[in-house]
Amino acid sequence: MENQEKQNIELPENAFRELHEGEEYKPVMDPAKVHPEVSAWSVTWGLLMAVLFSAAAAYLGLKVGQVFEAAIPIAIIAIGMSSATKRKNALGENVIIQSIGACSGAVVAGGIFVMPAIYMLHLEADFFQVFLAASLGGVLGILFLIPFRKYFVKDQHGKYPFPEATATTQVLVSGEKGGSQAKPLLLAGLVGGLYDFCVATFGWWNETVTSRMIGFGETIADKAKVVLKLNTGAAILGLGYIIGLKYAFIICMGSLTVWWLVVPGMALIFPDTVLNQWDPSITTAVGAMTAEEIFKNYARSIGIGGIAMSGIIGIIKSWGIIKSAVGLAAREMKGKGGSQEEVIRTQRDISFKIIAFGSIATLVIVFLFFYFGVMQFNLLHAVVGIILVTIIAFLFTTVAANAIAIVGSNPVSGMTLMTLILASVVMVGVGLKGNSGMLAALLMGGVVCTALSMAGSFITDLKIGYWLGTTPKKQETWKFLGTIVSAATVCGVMIVLDKTYGFESGQLAAPQANAMAAVIKPLMSGQGAPWALYGIGAVIALVLDRCKIPALPFALGMFIPIQLNIPLLVGGAVNWYITTRSKDETINKIRGDKGTLLASGFIAGGALMGVVSALLKFFGVEFDYANWWENHLSELLALCAYIALILYFIVATKPSKKEIESAEKE
Repeated sequence: MENQEKQNIELPENAFRELHEGEEYKPVMDPAKVHPEVSAWSVTWGLLMAVLFSAAAAYLGLKVGQVFEAAIPIAIIAIGMSSATKRKNALGENVIIQSIGACSGAVVAGGIFVMPAIYMLHLEADFFQVFLAASLGGVLGILFLIPFRKYFVKDQHGKYPFPEATATTQVLVSGEKGGSQAKPLLLAGLVGGLYDFCVATFGWWNETVTSRMIGFGETIADKAKVVLKLNTGAAILGLGYIIGLKYAFIICMGSLTVWWLVVPGMALIFPDTVLNQWDPSITTAVGAMTAEEIFKNYARSIGIGGIAMSGIIGIIKSWGIIKSAVGLAAREMKGKGGSQEEVIRTQRDISFKIIAFGSIATLVIVFLFFYFGVMQFNLLHAVVGIILVTIIAFLFTTVAANAIAIVGSNPVSGMTLMTLILASVVMVGVGLKGNSGMLAALLMGGVVCTALSMAGSFITDLKIGYWLGTTPKKQETWKFLGTIVSAATVCGVMIVLDKTYGFESGQLAAPQANAMAAVIKPLMSGQGAPWALYGIGAVIALVLDRCKIPALPFALGMFIPIQLNIPLLVGGAVNWYITTRSKDETINKIRGDKGTLLASGFIAGGALMGVVSALLKFFGVEFDYANWWENHLSELLALCAYIALILYFIVATKPSKKEIESAEKE
């Protein structure tokens, strides 16, 4: 009977497409029934996963510079534990375990991108200050996102691909089905995981194929600064498949605009000029830089400007949603709002009254933290600080959610960099400079960074819950506890690492924090920022919006390195090919659904083996393949392996006669 029940678990046919007029989405778990979700089992394991993965991700991210996504590994562990203990109807509990545990990834990204810069710059900050910045930022991210939950996960159903949420949902459903139903995902996870593991651990072939592998490509890269790069990872190929051709194409157009127009253009216009007004560490003329250096030092800032303007456009377009959320909160406070009990279980959020009071209380605590703990009892500085944090965190919340919904990647480092620059410029303007100014700006950046990272991560959890039929209110409530536990763990790990190695010893990678430290020091000395480049990005976003082209994916393409964008287009093209090659729509649909399952397996396998690979490196099990990767033959071998992987994917989606007959009967 139990096996029969498992076999009946199936994502509805309309789970990943837009709904027709009058059509409703019915999740896996019946909204009219109560299912096991929050229990001593799910909360205990969720918190344990939060501690374990917070420590692991922070340790590895700072030690070897490799940050991994925790959501999918946690989902796989949750399934394994429920299967081993033969828990019945464990799907809802597994979602809660994943949701609480996934706080780790959000808080780690928020913490290690900014906080280590405090130690690098020899600023004085204790555990309590760092913990408060991370935990308060996480809480703000949750509170600011909840009013947008219905819009992103329900109203926009089928309009956004939600790649990471799709992969995690497929893992959870396949694990609950058991038996032969989970085989395609498990096989794809094995293939994709081993493929990525061979590259990351043993370096059998190059991770990236570049146009430099041929003589002509080397010439145009050196002379014209034109280069093409392709990451050959299985996980990113799977990500591109789920994103689809439309968004992948827009992202790539943004990337190619920067890499093939802006980068060569800057080398052509400023061949002998050293542009370092906002960064004195730059001592090389633009024309003498490689294409990669021009992108990192200049062109990437255009993407940051585009992302910021996309956020402003998003807020303007979402103003109606914001007004209705605020209006509902006001009515609830007056006792005129509808009872939450009247709302269907799968659409029940934390009361807007609680969200409003919670947001105000959290902001008051942040203000007091700034006033007493950071700004040295200066009221003006504390007021300016809390205004900046509130506006920026709220403005970029929708950007973070949009980015995750579209590409599964949160541009939190770019948005945090913009926050640090704005905070530094404004705080210098009101008289806060030097070490105290740097500490204030970094702690403000830490609050915002964690808030945005949490908002992006949480929209994934809520979308998973929407597809499967869990209660949003329960996910939202327990997310706060997971955030606080994760913040304490991450801050503890950072302090231990600083005392053990020292962030300036060179033994800790911490690439993002090093970048933040390099940017903030000159700003606090009164030097400028690349406003012209930000402005160009903002104008591009405005023009795209007027042309009815989604500005955010284009801006993300300008910000994210080209080698991570091109494979998205490859994956999108594979999606288009698989779902259009037959004249029979039934076959196309079967292949498309199987492709989503296989792509989810690639992402899951890549995420899981990424953890294993990073752990091996940390424990000293590392293979020296640097010389082999410098040989262009390693790129040729990578291209052959990548083509073989794509062919496997295409062949594996071919439906059997049994699948076709079953679909035709339905």
